[in-house]
Amino acid sequence: MESGVVIFMRRILIAIMAGLLVALVIRVRGRGGVPPQIGGWRKLKDDELRNWPVN
Repeated sequence: MESGVVIFMRRILIAIMAGLLVALVIRVRGRGGVPPQIGGWRKLKDDELRNWPVN
């Protein structure tokens, strides 16, 4: 009969391996996607910089 420590260590190892398998599947099947092509940052004009911060 196995001791409680061996069973505990086996369960930990199985949990770690399951987590690694899930991470691998997500990594392989995941889609990188394309960054947004519109919107985002824009260069500020001089008068916009002078009025900062607006209260």
